[in-house]
Amino acid sequence: MDNEKIEKLQQMIDESSNIVFFGGAGVSTESNIPDFRSTDGLYHQTYKYPPEVMVSHTFYTQHTEEFYDFYKNKMIFLDAKPNKAHLKLAELEQAGKLSAIVTQNIDGLHQAARSKNVFELHGSVHRNYCQKCGKFFDVNYVVNADGVPYCDECGGIIKPDVVLYEEGLDSQTINGAVNAIRQADMLIIGGTSLVVYPAAGMIDYFRGKYLAVLNRDATSRDKQADLCITDPIGEVLGRIRV
Repeated sequence: MDNEKIEKLQQMIDESSNIVFFGGAGVSTESNIPDFRSTDGLYHQTYKYPPEVMVSHTFYTQHTEEFYDFYKNKMIFLDAKPNKAHLKLAELEQAGKLSAIVTQNIDGLHQAARSKNVFELHGSVHRNYCQKCGKFFDVNYVVNADGVPYCDECGGIIKPDVVLYEEGLDSQTINGAVNAIRQADMLIIGGTSLVVYPAAGMIDYFRGKYLAVLNRDATSRDKQADLCITDPIGEVLGRIRV
């Protein structure tokens, strides 16, 4: 690990008071949740249908049972615990340094680490609603259901509050995230390859002083960044003093 880069990151954080963290799947890989796009991630595993088809709105409506089979087995990780990255970000928020987390993840680990202001661009496995009457169900109800989960009140199909392919993002969440990024004096991009739009386009709103990219692989923003670190994000953030 490059101590010089860690110290530079520390210095940037020390000098900032309105930090926003923009994160993706790489933040949760150290909690043993596989990354969709890495070589050992979901997109490289073999299924009857490609994963991007199976997590689409069309597939959900036309093959609901197969959707749930895939979703429960490959997208819900109830045993996962927040790692050093999640915990440090929560600590930075409690210390008044970090104002928001914008995440593409659906695992709820930032909230499990006690972060308060989290914009979940792609929703969360922890929220599920009956499509007929709107009743809320937690993730355990969905996981424990035999096959497709049905509402215990009206019998409607329960859908996870997760943004599937072909579905739009929630406008309130987008607005909140964009405003946070726009007002930030430092933006830390972590664990994301920045290929998922419109989410990745949000960082164009950043006008602050410091841009740091903490990602294993190169991203489209490396050239603009004041600092790039490719070491594991949990290890990197774990060394930051608050």
